[in-house]
Amino acid sequence: MGHFTTKTSLLRVYHCTLERAFKTPMLCDVSKIHTGFGIMPAVTHTTDDENWGKVGSTKKVYAAKSLTQPGGFASIDSVLERNENVSWKIEVSNFQAWMLSFTKFTGEWNTKSIGDNKILITYTYTMHSSNALLYPLNWLFTKLFWRTYMKRVLNNIEILIANQEPYLFE
Repeated sequence: MGHFTTKTSLLRVYHCTLERAFKTPMLCDVSKIHTGFGIMPAVTHTTDDENWGKVGSTKKVYAAKSLTQPGGFASIDSVLERNENVSWKIEVSNFQAWMLSFTKFTGEWNTKSIGDNKILITYTYTMHSSNALLYPLNWLFTKLFWRTYMKRVLNNIEILIANQEPYLFE
C-alpha cells in the first residue's frame, strides 16, 4: 500500500496580540475548540496531558458518541514543532474508530503580525491515508467536510480569544 495525502488551508485575521493568537488554539480547553459537527464528534476532555504544549508531548483525546465514534478515547495528539509566537505543528493519530483509511492528520497553525493587534492565521491540515481506492473519498472529505469543520474551529478560537480564555497549559 502507498501513502497518500490531501491538504487544505484557511486564512483568518484575528484582532488580538500575537501571543494570544499563537497560544489559544493549543493551550486552552480543547473541548471549547473542537465542539463537533455532523459526523465529527465533540471533544469532551483529554488525559495524560501534563506536559502538553512542549515539543514531543502527547495527550489522549476523548470524544462524545457520534455516528462514527463509540465515544470515549478517540486519538492521540502530539506536538511535533513549537516555534514561539510563529507556528505549531501537531499530529493526530492512533484513531480508535475507522476513519476512511486515514492513518494520521497533521495540523499546522501559523501566526504573523500584519498590523497593530492584527494577526494573520494560516491554518492547514494534511490528511494522510493508506488506501488508493479510498483516495477520492479522502479528497472529498478533506476539501468539503474537514474544511467546513476547520471554519467552525476558527470561529470557536475567535470566541475564546475575545473572552480571554485562560490557558490550561504552558
